[in-house]
Amino acid sequence: MNVFADFVIRVREAVLSLAREGALPEGLNLERIAVETPREAGHGDLATNAAMVLARQAAMKPRELAEKLAGALGSDPDVESVEVAGPGFVNVTLKSAYWHGFLKAMLKAGAPFPLEDIGRRTRINVEYVSANPTGPLHVGHCRGAVFGDALANLLARVGYAVTREYYVNDAGAQVDALARSAYLRYREARGEAIGPIPEGLYPGEYVSVTGRAIGDKYGDKLKDQPESEWLAKVRKIAIENEMRKIRDDLDALRIRHDVFFSERSLTEGPTDKVAETIRLLRAKGLVYEGRLPPPKGQPPEDWEDREQTLFRSTAFGDDIDRPLMKSDGSYTYFASDIAYHRDKIQRGFTTLINVWGADHGGYVKRMRAAVAALTDGKVTLDVKLCQLVRLLRGGVPVKMSKRAGEFVTLRNVVDEVGPDSVRFMMLFRKNDAPLDFDFVTVTEQSRDNPVFYVQYAHARAHSVLRNAVEAFSDLNVNAAALAEADLAQLADRGEIGLIKRLAEYPRVVAAAAQTHEPHRVAFYLHELASDFHALWNRGKDLPQLRFINSDNPGLSRARVGLVRAVALALAEGLGILGVHAVEEMR
Repeated sequence: MNVFADFVIRVREAVLSLAREGALPEGLNLERIAVETPREAGHGDLATNAAMVLARQAAMKPRELAEKLAGALGSDPDVESVEVAGPGFVNVTLKSAYWHGFLKAMLKAGAPFPLEDIGRRTRINVEYVSANPTGPLHVGHCRGAVFGDALANLLARVGYAVTREYYVNDAGAQVDALARSAYLRYREARGEAIGPIPEGLYPGEYVSVTGRAIGDKYGDKLKDQPESEWLAKVRKIAIENEMRKIRDDLDALRIRHDVFFSERSLTEGPTDKVAETIRLLRAKGLVYEGRLPPPKGQPPEDWEDREQTLFRSTAFGDDIDRPLMKSDGSYTYFASDIAYHRDKIQRGFTTLINVWGADHGGYVKRMRAAVAALTDGKVTLDVKLCQLVRLLRGGVPVKMSKRAGEFVTLRNVVDEVGPDSVRFMMLFRKNDAPLDFDFVTVTEQSRDNPVFYVQYAHARAHSVLRNAVEAFSDLNVNAAALAEADLAQLADRGEIGLIKRLAEYPRVVAAAAQTHEPHRVAFYLHELASDFHALWNRGKDLPQLRFINSDNPGLSRARVGLVRAVALALAEGLGILGVHAVEEMR
């Protein structure tokens, strides 16, 4: 039961009723009518923009139309009062009985709570992490990994057929540099003194593990071979080793993928899919041979004033056209990425979501242009950029140096604070806002630690349920049984307020899914936990408000029903975020 969707229907019915009576014109377009929470709590429970979005169509002043609509809504049996505010908002206050009805419906439904089927099994591809397999995942990858996984959970929860994908960048200069680094460590493992690691190779100790693995497989056979013979063999082992470690690290964070797509497969399969894609775009008149102007400011050293194979991305909103071929005849990364996205499209996805680091911001326009060109605008690409994570320990920045091969890995963070803390905190800021992650704060058992605060609310709710069974041996605390309690006894402002917060859950999840913003769920859970803790604390000071009153089993049953509903919503929301809903805090 979505209260807001319910009242959109009621507002529309009120408009149609006024039209039938002749108070409003017939045939008004009602699509833009919305029902939201008023900006100020004292302005009622719900607010609709109907008068303002219909005024021009109806050839009326917004407040004049709002007064008519207020009169119609005032006759609704669930409405306590209606007022017109500002330029024409209609604010509605609902009777307590309506909120009791919502709570009853929520308890009857139990878990999982029925949500609007927004997706209708539409196929959607969420690509996330996709880190180069050239070393361990670091904390920067961690944020995108959690965000992508939670977003996939969220979309699946509202009915989309979601595929979780990892694009393995196993082609190009970086994996060749990894192979050369691993070969150097292989020689070291076979007894050679290799000296300092040359500039451009990977210095991390993790490469030594791969070097030893190469030695275990080939012995000394590769030592005297030219690079043309050993490069492919070493690269294969290096990529396999790094991808195995990446999978293990993601598994520790409860992150999984359905597809690991190899970049190399685009050109090494039976068909060169990159060449095929370029031919397709050329046939559309979108690939040509031309020259690009130098970049603004000081041109980079590798910039060449030469004729190139270019994609006409400016036709789709990009700033400049983009090269598809390098001077040595190989494909640019962009050309491979276009072919990869074409492969997704050919697999039947109508919505593509890419989760990238903030350093890829300049790449977004060209990739959207490519998808628009490939599909004539029929497939949408949404790119979610995740800003940097700043690691702190008690407020002091944690130093790391990737250049020196020393950095805080994803696994370091998970092993120290646990996957629940990592996942919740990575989602407790909007993805495009910088995030501070303090190792001390996220392990504190205090209100300052959001994940503890929310998990504690769920554990506290289950503690109340256990105590209720001890106080009333015949009390059934299952949600369906508690739905039959006399919920009308819940009359305190804190109790009604908590039900109203619960009623926001379906709308929050729907909005988070539609905007691709899972942080909204994390924010909501924190607010729900705050309301629940506040009501519990009032019961400490005012015995008559305690959830369990041995002298009043009927009221206790109703309050335990409210507690059960809170536990249901917290568990559901935490499940979307991939965080455990613990029943006891130790």
